[in-house]
Amino acid sequence: MGSTPKTARDWALEHLRTLDWTDGAPSTVDAVLLTVSELVTNAHIHARTSAQLVMTWDGRCLHVAVHDASGELPTTRPPSAQRPGGRGMFLVDALADEWETRPCPDGKTVIACFRPPTVGVSRS
Repeated sequence: MGSTPKTARDWALEHLRTLDWTDGAPSTVDAVLLTVSELVTNAHIHARTSAQLVMTWDGRCLHVAVHDASGELPTTRPPSAQRPGGRGMFLVDALADEWETRPCPDGKTVIACFRPPTVGVSRS
């Protein structure tokens, strides 16, 4: 789905509801939504392209993938008083169980993995 940050969060929330995560894993839902917002925002601001969001549940991990058309890979930078921003990937690193970037011929995809608590979470 091509999206703005708000559209991406709304779309992601609807899909998380189908997994029963909104009731069974609300803190994981919050982490996913914040990560979706950050990655889509990064695509628009830093990559200066649209973002395509794909979420895949494999029974163990929810993979949140955001693709953009820039080949420049994201990096974690120490915060600085001289420049705004720069904390986004630190945030993703803190929220996701793991994350990675995959270069593609037409840009890159950033993938964050989330493993919810096992109690009260749908495995379908």
